[in-house]
Amino acid sequence: MNIIVCIKQVPNTTDVRIDPATNTLIRDGVESVINPFDAYAIEEAVRIKERCGGKVTALTMGPLQAETALKEAISLGCDDAVLVSDRRFAGSDTWATSYTLAAAIRKLEGFDVILCGKQASDGDTAQVGPGISAHLDIPQVTYVKKISEINEKTAKVERMTEEGYDVVETPLPCLFTVVKEINTPRMPSMKGLMRAKAAKITKLTAADLDADPAALGLDGSPTRVVKIFTPEPRKGGEMISGSASDVAKELAELLKAEVI
Repeated sequence: MNIIVCIKQVPNTTDVRIDPATNTLIRDGVESVINPFDAYAIEEAVRIKERCGGKVTALTMGPLQAETALKEAISLGCDDAVLVSDRRFAGSDTWATSYTLAAAIRKLEGFDVILCGKQASDGDTAQVGPGISAHLDIPQVTYVKKISEINEKTAKVERMTEEGYDVVETPLPCLFTVVKEINTPRMPSMKGLMRAKAAKITKLTAADLDADPAALGLDGSPTRVVKIFTPEPRKGGEMISGSASDVAKELAELLKAEVI
């Protein structure tokens, strides 16, 4: 079974800076980590390989420094890694990113399952995984908390909802986005660390993809960030004291004054 796990290298959440001129994240000189939700996707991909056999390929789009994240993925059990990197990808929104990743996936040796974290910590849109499935025209199941059964043709999963979970059966190939409830990620083994150190990362540029140049990067992004600002701090609240009935009466009067 060929499994692709899409990951993203994101700024450490304690060290996020915005370029005021471009309204984009400043990544140079900033500590970066694997997107936390993607760690669960990596672990689940490796578990499927252990159950069914096959190969796990880690895939990311980003600058050359994203090789670090891919090598970490190899240390955690992935077999191969592919970095999609080109200046022409700069400024990609979620649509252009998912289009580019889908084009890269088509260049690989085929796949049965694609796994993604449910969202990235630096954008929180949860759009790239579903976007990839749309571009590839394959089924998707989001917010997967458990893969109950999987074989070369079908998979049965539990999809988390606000009220509980749905049981979904889907044909393969399919894309899953996973939540943190699905597993507990392992720590890298010494063997894995050695493999990662010696690993060679495959690199794909825009010229390697059978992609429409107009659909890449900023030109291919239908959305724009026009303004980023820090919300004004909230004003201090007003304390109401007294008996429960008195507090309720005074609160009702205050709310009534605000509404009218």
